[in-house]
Amino acid sequence: MSEENKDPEDKAEGAFDKAKGKAKEKAKEAKEKAKEFTEEAKEKAKEFTEEAKESAKEFADEAKESAKEFAEETKEAASDFTEDAKKTADEFSEGVKGVTEAENKKILAGILGIVLGAFGVHKFILGYQKEGFILLGITIVGFVLSCIGIGIFMVWISGMIGLIEGIIYLTKSDEDFYNTYQVGRKPWF
Repeated sequence: MSEENKDPEDKAEGAFDKAKGKAKEKAKEAKEKAKEFTEEAKEKAKEFTEEAKESAKEFADEAKESAKEFAEETKEAASDFTEDAKKTADEFSEGVKGVTEAENKKILAGILGIVLGAFGVHKFILGYQKEGFILLGITIVGFVLSCIGIGIFMVWISGMIGLIEGIIYLTKSDEDFYNTYQVGRKPWF
């Protein structure tokens, strides 16, 4: 039958079948394109995930390395600080020990110089034996010669030397006393 003799219903049915076939083809093509797009999207997502994992791993490795370096630097700095602190503490304790010993000798030598200066006891405390014996000798000779009169003057002179030195010792700072009389070994005044 020719196209002209066909019934409009048949024509409509043919057009519908034709349209249906084209729609199926288009749907099939769309389905294929969607499948391809889904596969590409999955592949891209997989690549992105792998890149993200790799970047995260690299970042974690860098962070671990930085943390390790920081820990080493901190440990080294703490060690240096500990050594410096020990050194400073040792220097401080030596200084305190020296000042304490100097202060004790200063006070003891000063008081003994004022009270028993004529006998040279303060000189013996500081380690000046020769000067201590000189003062002791002058005092003993002065006592022996006191009946003549000049002996009292000799005892008075040795007593004044002890008094003046005792006052000088007590008025000096601990550091000056230590440097002058114990380190510098200045025997008189």
